[in-house]
Amino acid sequence: MTSRRDFLKKAGLLTAAFTAPALNVQGETSQSKMNLKNTKIAVDNQWDVIVVGGGPGGCTAAISAAREGAKTLLIEAMGQLGGMGTAGMVPAWCPFSDGEKIIYRGLAEKVFEASKVGVPHEKKQKMDWVSINPEHLMALYDQMVTDSGAQVLFFSRVAAVEMAGNDTVDAIIVANKSGLVAFKAKVFIDATGDGDLAAWAGASFKRGDDEGKVQSSTLCFSLANVDSYRYMAGPSLHTSNKNSPIYPAIASGKYPLIDNHLCSNLIGPNVLQFNAGHLVNVDSTDPWETTNAMITGRQIAGQYLEAMKEFQPQTFGSAFVVKTASLLGVRDSRRIEGDYIFTAQDWRERKTFEDEIGRNCYYIDVHKPGHVATRYKKGESHGIPYRCLTPKGIKNLLTAGRCISTDEEAFGSLRVMPPCLVTGEAAGMAAAHAIKQTKNDVHKIDTNFLRKRLKEEGQYFL
Repeated sequence: MTSRRDFLKKAGLLTAAFTAPALNVQGETSQSKMNLKNTKIAVDNQWDVIVVGGGPGGCTAAISAAREGAKTLLIEAMGQLGGMGTAGMVPAWCPFSDGEKIIYRGLAEKVFEASKVGVPHEKKQKMDWVSINPEHLMALYDQMVTDSGAQVLFFSRVAAVEMAGNDTVDAIIVANKSGLVAFKAKVFIDATGDGDLAAWAGASFKRGDDEGKVQSSTLCFSLANVDSYRYMAGPSLHTSNKNSPIYPAIASGKYPLIDNHLCSNLIGPNVLQFNAGHLVNVDSTDPWETTNAMITGRQIAGQYLEAMKEFQPQTFGSAFVVKTASLLGVRDSRRIEGDYIFTAQDWRERKTFEDEIGRNCYYIDVHKPGHVATRYKKGESHGIPYRCLTPKGIKNLLTAGRCISTDEEAFGSLRVMPPCLVTGEAAGMAAAHAIKQTKNDVHKIDTNFLRKRLKEEGQYFL
């Protein structure tokens, strides 16, 4: 595990200004100010719960916390909610069923069913690999989050964390067009994907495998002016089809940036969205690496287009790249150590937990050379323990979404959007309960009551 001090040293932040306490936040009202190297920083302390990151987990966390009566703020670095399903342009939902029934329920099922309105060509009863219309989905998240009573702040990024002692987050320093603002809350939820808030608060974490290597990333993209009828008639582009045009395209040697990772979905008339290509071992916490990955990702999209034009000219002859994602498709980053670390062995045992807050059945999907996917049979799933959402040693902080506590292999199953929606709802509800029950200590809440409330809201677990 990486300690807070080691992390700060590596990041070059272990200076007098960033040792604990990292920043000297003064004042008790939203009008108060503080000094940081002669910079005036406003303090906003009106919130019960602050969620950082507006991806699937962050959205359901904010909705759930607000629904439980907490005054909730959702802070998002970009100008839209939805994360990988919107800004990241992932073209389809991973399966919502265990092959027999939907198992990601509660808010997850509500989001999923409402998202189908944006893809009317999909069958209403379809539960797995349903296409996503990103514009419809981002508007849906806008509505659901704001209707819950939570407030949203776009174009705002966490820059530092202020601790009260070693175990309590006192404030987060946010950078936006107002400059630097210190936001205070009783409980915080890290839904950043990369676990930024938790790592900067001093939580221990792991990243990648034992050598630090992470799963490959992908920059998704969409092609317009595709012949929808010819695309639907086949052959399938997916690499599970031995007659996919991807194989002769790779064999030609003309397109060195493409590989045989090729998933595509028709998201609207003549618009095809792709989750294709690999960017190997990108450190999503390093802005230089992510910058290079975005540039290369756009080049990859161009090569896929040209390959499809050459090998399926009737379908793609007039197509063009209409959009590349604004957000890199990161599959692997920090995994924040919680009170429990969910393992691949737990996954294989289909384990059930006394404190489980949802179920998951997605296969172990690790994007590394040589890894073979491991799948369940129909009807099989495992529980997601609440303790995977509680960073060890931090009193008033929860995680939701991709950065929860797992080992490297199990991470390949729990990183995708349906379970992120589930962990987000549980984290938001738990945050509100901690304020009412335990003086903001998320480790000590009544998990039986949490589970009761989740079931009342439609969540499924054993």
